[in-house]
Order: sequence, then C-alpha cells, then structure tokens
Amino acid sequence: LSCSRHGSGEGSLDRLLPSVSTGLSPRKRTTSQCKSEPPLLRTSKRTIYTAGRPPWYNEHGAQSKDAFVIGLCGGSASGKTTVARKIIEDLDVPWVVLLSMDSFYKVLSPEQQTRAASNDYNFDHPDAFDFDLLTHTLHKLKQGKSVKIPVYDFTTHGRQKEWKTVYGASVIIFEGIMAFADKKLLQLLDMKIFVDTDSDIRLVRRLRRDITERGRDIEGVIKQYNKFVKPAFEQYIEPTMRLADIVVPRGGGNMVAIDLIVQHVHSQLEERKLRWDMAALASAHQAQPLPQTLSVLESTPQVRGMHTIIRNKETSRDEFIFYSKRLMRLLIERALSFLPSQTPQGEDYEGRTFHGKMITGVSILRAGETMEPALRAVCKDVRIGKILIQTNQDTGEPELHYLRLPKDISEDHVILMDCTVSTGAAAMMAVRVLLDHDVQEDKILLVSLLMAEMGVHSVAYAFPQVKIITTAVDKKVNDLFHIIPGIGNFGDRYFGTDAPPDWSDEEMDEPSY
Repeated sequence: LSCSRHGSGEGSLDRLLPSVSTGLSPRKRTTSQCKSEPPLLRTSKRTIYTAGRPPWYNEHGAQSKDAFVIGLCGGSASGKTTVARKIIEDLDVPWVVLLSMDSFYKVLSPEQQTRAASNDYNFDHPDAFDFDLLTHTLHKLKQGKSVKIPVYDFTTHGRQKEWKTVYGASVIIFEGIMAFADKKLLQLLDMKIFVDTDSDIRLVRRLRRDITERGRDIEGVIKQYNKFVKPAFEQYIEPTMRLADIVVPRGGGNMVAIDLIVQHVHSQLEERKLRWDMAALASAHQAQPLPQTLSVLESTPQVRGMHTIIRNKETSRDEFIFYSKRLMRLLIERALSFLPSQTPQGEDYEGRTFHGKMITGVSILRAGETMEPALRAVCKDVRIGKILIQTNQDTGEPELHYLRLPKDISEDHVILMDCTVSTGAAAMMAVRVLLDHDVQEDKILLVSLLMAEMGVHSVAYAFPQVKIITTAVDKKVNDLFHIIPGIGNFGDRYFGTDAPPDWSDEEMDEPSY
C-alpha cells in the first residue's frame, strides 16, 4: 500500500492533461455500463441496494452533509471495478452508487464517426469525454439531487434517447481511466484512489476479455495494446498517480489496502450521521401558534361525527374504511382549492380553471396510498408517484427505501399524501425528496387526515412555503411519538394487518404515526 498527499498538485494541472495526436482504436462495446442500474449489487456475501437515500438534511430542512465520493483511477483492465465492488461489500452501507466514466463519452460528429469506423478516432484522449456534463452530474449527485445518466452507444457513437435516473447514496464510487484528469472533477472527490497493476497483468486481462468477449484475434489485441493503449497510459493516466491519496498495488487482490480504505470511509460516514433528537423537536415549538400555512378542515358536525367513528378502537374495519374514505374525499377537495386558478372571460358565465401545467399526487407508502382513489375521483388524469420511507430502528432516522415519480415532475403542483403525521420526520423526508427532484417548494401541498402539533410545526419551520391541509390537529404525542388521542395505527386498521407484537393494549388505544 502506498499513500501520498499531493493536494497542492491539483492547482498545477491544466483543465485537461496535454493533448496528443496519436489515434486509438474504438472500444468494442454496445452501450456504456452505468453501474447504478439495476438498483442492486450482488456480491459473494450479500445483495447491496444501490437506490435509496439517507436523511441528508437537518431539522431546518437545510442540506446537512454531502455524500462521500471516492474517485478510482487506473489503466485499462487494472481492476478498478473489482476494487470498487470489494470496497462496497466491506463497507456494508445501505446505499451506494457506482458511476462509470464510460457513460460520458461525447457524441461524435459525422466526421468523427467516420474516423471511429476506421479505427482512427482516439477514445482514450481526455477530449473524448464530456467533462462539463460529468462534473455537473457528479456535483448534483453528491448533493443528493436527482440526476440523469446518459447511456452511450458504442455502435452508433451517440447517446441513447432514454437516460438512466440515479438518486441518492451514502457513498458514490466514480471510476474511469481519466477520473483525475479534470480540476473541477478532482474538487468533488473526497478520496482519490489509484489502482496500480502491472502492465503484463493488464495485458493478459485485455487478451482474455477481447478474445472471449469481443471475438478478436490475439495478434490484433497485442498490436492494439502496443500501439495505442500502452502509450496512452504512459502519457495520460500514469502521471495522475501523484494526485492520489492512496495507491493500491495489485488491484482487487490487495485486501490490506482495501481494509484501510474501508476503515477511513467508515470514520467519515460516522461523522456525517444525522442524529434526530425527537425530544428536542417535540419541545421546540411548545406554546407557539399554529403556522399560517396550515389549513384545517372546518369542524362541522359531519366531520366531528366521522372523527368520532374512526377514532373509536371498537369501530369495525368496514366502517373505519368507509368513513376514512369520506374524510379523504373532503380533504382532497379542500386541498385542490389551494391550487392556482384563473378566470376565463365569457359573456354568459365567469368561471375558474386550473392555472398550471399538471397535478401530480405522491403518496407516502403504505397509508398514504389509501388517499389515491379520492384524488383520482376528483382530479381527472392525475399522475401518481410513490415514496416509501421507513424509520431506522437503530438511529431513529427516516430513510428512503423506494421511489417512483413521474417524469418531468419539476414543473407540477404536487399533492403529497400521508394519512397521519406525528413528528413530521417522514413528511419532511418526502418534501426533501421532491425538492431534490426540482419541484418548487410553493407548489407542494401536504395533505393528511390527522396531524400532531409537533409535526405541523416541524414541517412548517423547515419548509415555510409548503401548504399543509388536514382534517384535525391533536396537541400531544406520547413517549413513542404516537399521536394522542390519535386514531391508532392507520395502516393496520385500514388493511386489516396486525400491529407489531411489542405493542401493548394500552398503546393500541391511542398511538398514531
């Protein structure tokens, strides 16, 4: 294992390393391999999910910590991907994105395509990569934003129409032969690793790969290596070794180096953990007036009657579902009244129409999904998205485990649906996810059948432009942060599932998430 500290070397680089006119033959691949799809990584020990999001924000809704980005550089067939996979496996963190530089080749012009077809285009030159797009993409991904990754087609030397969407990670591993070749890109890397593998070993790996996977003959592979690959490594890749924080000899077989890397990353992730202090949140807004962004459904005799029924633990499941649906319908209709509208001009009748692009409903699974039929019933052709957020039992932090949002949601008005809001942690997480997908804060409406004052204050304080609509607000939460008096566990009562075995009968009288 070799370690070096050359942070000052970044300033001495030009934007790209010096150019060279030597032509390199194109790589015989069909499409670029964006290794964040599918959203899992199978290792020898387990399956690691590569889609999801930890809570990278604080109780104020502000950005907390960026993802930890590891840059992996090295020559062709040096074992960069093998090192990346072993790091991921030993890290044992829930969310990882493995990003390949191959996805960011530039789209070739007709003249360049002609040269590529005759093996005269240099794919191993820094100018072959779209560093502007790559830097922009990695910067957004590091901040926790949603990004789209191009899929490069090596047959047409262009990008496919459909790009891959990537969102959320605790750790981002970015690998490529030119990973250290751009100053702006280097500034985004928290750890820089160079995989240094003997040239003979790299040649043997290329022989095996190109002969078995690409149908080439041994003479052609050796000729290509000696004429193009080796000179490119010596001129462009090997000089960037001095920028590395850690140099890993022998690639994926160097377990001592990998263990040290994993230990360092673990220490960095520990410092970045967000500690949710629920007790502090519960007391932070005591005696404060309810925010002006809150709208509570008028407590008519009808509304109070339905609340009396659904709050009664003896109510049958059929009646609970029936009256919950009635309240949901009233709640959704109330929420729609807050959408912007304009007055059409006409001689006979002056009415109002929705003034916006589209309306999208997003349900927080699983209870929020029960509100979708009410939204569909009153809003024709509404688009629906889904978010699954679960609380980490060890840390008490909300974590995103599933996400499906419509395309181009950024311009929509979004109705965010959850049946109960207690601490507001899950609702805040969901709002943060929407903001990460470029939805405007003032276009988000949070609707919930029942909320605790604590949750109302938490959401309103963190996101003051989000409109909050509910049918009732209860003042208290118990020691387990369940709403008092609440309506019990809404999901269990609605779907007829059993409550967790550690809940006592007394807890079932009152709690609500």
